[in-house]
Amino acid sequence: MVLEPVLCPACGSSGGVKHGKSSEGKQRYKCRNADCSRSTFIRDYSYRGYLPEVKQQIADMAVNGSGIRDTARVLSISPTTVIEELKKVSPPEASEPTPTGTIA
Repeated sequence: MVLEPVLCPACGSSGGVKHGKSSEGKQRYKCRNADCSRSTFIRDYSYRGYLPEVKQQIADMAVNGSGIRDTARVLSISPTTVIEELKKVSPPEASEPTPTGTIA
């Protein structure tokens, strides 16, 4: 019997433990790392829209000017998934202007 370590996709630690099942019957895991930004995760997603690679492609295509329907068609996911993911993506942080009268 071969045991594979369960790696957290957010922090990369191998401290994942079983944490119930999803509504589709897939095993859910919980990251034990206290500093991790992600609490639970699934190793094998059945829907492509949940994959981190696809989420990155959505952001890249939006930056390059692709529309929502075009992005959904190319990536074979729902337009609703594209919209929801674009709502989550924060804009690049601009440098805050210094108040007038202060010397930096």
